[in-house]
Amino acid sequence: MTILLILHDDHIRENVCTSLETAGHDVIQTANSLDAMSVLRNKTVELVITEVEIGKIDGWRLARLIRTGILASSELLPILLVTENYCERIAETTARMFDINQVISYQELDMVSHVVSQVIAEQDKLNTLPELLVIEDTEDTANLVKRMLKHKFNITIAEDGVTGIKAFRENSYDIVLLDIMMPGMSGDEVLDVLIELNPNQVVIAMTAHGTIDLAEIMLEKGASDYIQKPFKAEQLRKVCDIAIKREDFLVSTEQFASKSLALVNEQQKFQSLSKAHYRILDSLNSVVIEINAKGRILFLNSAWYKMTGFMVSESIGKLFVDYVHGSSAKTKQFVSEAIAHLLSGKSTFESMEVKLSKDNGESFWCEIVLTPYFNEQDELIGISGTLDDITMRKKAEERLKHVALHDTLTGIHNRHYFDGKLRDTVNDVARSGSVHSLLYIDLDHFKVINDSQGHHQGDLVLKEIARILSERTRQTDILCRIGGDEFAMLLMDTDVEAADVVASGICHTIASSSFCFDDKIYKVSCSIGISAIDGHSASSELYLQHADIAMFAAKEKGRNRTHIFREYDKVTDELKHSFEWAQKLQKVLVEDSIVLHFQPILSLSTREIVGYEALVRMLVDDRIVFPDDFIPALEKVEDMHLLDRHVIGKALYLMHEHPVLKRLAINLSAQAFSDDRLYDYIKEKFTLYRIDPSMVVFEITESASLSNITGTQRMISRLSELGCHFSIDDFGTGFSTFAYLKQIPAGSVKIDGSFVKDMLKDPIDLVLVKAINETAHALEKTTVAEFVEDGETLEKLAEMGVNYAQGYYIGKPMDIQTICQQYDRALKCVQQS
Repeated sequence: MTILLILHDDHIRENVCTSLETAGHDVIQTANSLDAMSVLRNKTVELVITEVEIGKIDGWRLARLIRTGILASSELLPILLVTENYCERIAETTARMFDINQVISYQELDMVSHVVSQVIAEQDKLNTLPELLVIEDTEDTANLVKRMLKHKFNITIAEDGVTGIKAFRENSYDIVLLDIMMPGMSGDEVLDVLIELNPNQVVIAMTAHGTIDLAEIMLEKGASDYIQKPFKAEQLRKVCDIAIKREDFLVSTEQFASKSLALVNEQQKFQSLSKAHYRILDSLNSVVIEINAKGRILFLNSAWYKMTGFMVSESIGKLFVDYVHGSSAKTKQFVSEAIAHLLSGKSTFESMEVKLSKDNGESFWCEIVLTPYFNEQDELIGISGTLDDITMRKKAEERLKHVALHDTLTGIHNRHYFDGKLRDTVNDVARSGSVHSLLYIDLDHFKVINDSQGHHQGDLVLKEIARILSERTRQTDILCRIGGDEFAMLLMDTDVEAADVVASGICHTIASSSFCFDDKIYKVSCSIGISAIDGHSASSELYLQHADIAMFAAKEKGRNRTHIFREYDKVTDELKHSFEWAQKLQKVLVEDSIVLHFQPILSLSTREIVGYEALVRMLVDDRIVFPDDFIPALEKVEDMHLLDRHVIGKALYLMHEHPVLKRLAINLSAQAFSDDRLYDYIKEKFTLYRIDPSMVVFEITESASLSNITGTQRMISRLSELGCHFSIDDFGTGFSTFAYLKQIPAGSVKIDGSFVKDMLKDPIDLVLVKAINETAHALEKTTVAEFVEDGETLEKLAEMGVNYAQGYYIGKPMDIQTICQQYDRALKCVQQS
């Protein structure tokens, strides 16, 4: 079907067109009556959809023109009228007069396809003849009414009141012509029933014997009009036309009253909502503002007065930039430009933080967020936004900034600040060629204060140290706390010789100071490393590393002294070597390049392998590196705890994966006993890999345990509760007496291999091995002999009563794959025998 669509609003027209085209119709769009006339002259369309206000020829006159039949399309062309439809019955009645098929409101346009389908199917209600019920007992009169009104009504005849009431119940009628004088049920009785069924029903009373009293009674009962018999055709038609118009009027009045009431209710809701919005706006802590196109204030809520002290009434109409604080034209220009950008369309959002003035002359920090707003025609008419007092936030930011750059304990600058200043200093040297010096200051044995007296006392000492250092810092120098008990000083325009003098003075001052807290006196010293920032490197980290190495060198030399980093210095070379191994360890741990070999342990009573000792190797550049090459370096830089954890974790994992490792000895370093979290780590791995703790023996060296006897006892006690066993490794090489065996609750003692390997040749070694074995047995400890390299030594150890042995004669350290292969071969031999 081809439809001519005449709507002036482009957006609505496009939406209706899309809906009709989706339903399968061809649509010709026009925006006014002149264009529509041009289409109707030259093309045949099958339906017209139009509104009333479409230009010089309105919708009503266009409909009448179509009905004349002088256009290309048929005079019977269906017409669908679109109206504001504030009162439906008025629109429908008027449309009926202009022979329009159907009316649809703007609010119903989403149903336009359905309405078009109704019009096409001739289901429209506007051109349908009104329904008329004639209740008349005289057949001639009934037929006369039918002849007179058949062109204007669909007529139903009922010969008496009962039949009429039955028809009325079953159908709806626009008019009822009711004879008053009927046999049986009288007309006034029928009227009572009809009005009871429909109080708004239009009823015209008819009688040949009526009086004014009878007419008055019928009207009082609810009849709409009264006509006397005999009547002429024109008289009857007029009465019926008036009745129809009266119905239209009553319905229209009711609809109008309903819409008026709805409009009043909506207005009341709007006023209530407006008051609620104002209450909400006035309850906000944020200022809500509107600014017109000239930058003047149009609206403010009550928060403006609370925030600034200026009355809202006196602020309306003033330029907003007048409230920007200070005489700085730059700030006001910045705000003005932001507003101009919004008004010109260059931006759709502006956010800024500026100071605004208060009425008492003070100021406050304010965050301003502004956006443009538009009218219904999308024309920019002003700016709306919010203002929030952010003074507290600004103060918090300043505090955070201070905290970010300062040490919270001592108040001096922190590591973050130091790193930035060191980079700046290195960059300055590259540009200017000047020379500066870096001091790396570390307190000696400070950990003793923290461990023995608690961190609170330690913090008091650190604050006093910071004060002393601050007093010896020039205005051009920079002092920072970069670690727990570590400080750094940048001495500007100072070579290392002059820096050494300053550093020596610091050492002397701190060493000669006493710190008294709670009747306790503390003495500390410091070691200081010095490096020259001379432009030889662009890396600030390298200069810090040099100073760090020099500080360790000062500690190596005896502490409470200084040391200057130099490229060719034996002490620093050794430390650099240690640091290099520490860095290699980090890489090896990340890459999981730690390798474990396992040396078998033999029971001298059963001559069976009862377990293995895990021996660590490091794989560096595809080369196996043995412990003697890296462990001393790691101990020097105190990184052994990292290796301890990795070895323990890997050893327990391999026990889980390879049941041949039924019992395993694992070495612990001296630093392990200072690692408070190692116990939880070991316990976690036992659970993860489902290892029986009684199958693990931790080996500790005599010298390592003596360095922290309390920590060693505590660690052994906790792990023993899990079921682990302990063995004292390399016993006899340290400086302890046999009483040491009573202090450490270990279940076995390893006789150092330096005594075992020559005991058949050296009587003193033989006596020592025998003494260690007998003493251990007396203390109910088992013994393990190391470095067993021949059968004669093995037999002698068995004769002496040593419990276990290990060495090259019994088996060299092997990787896990070799052990598994040996186990598989042994198992096959047993099965074959």
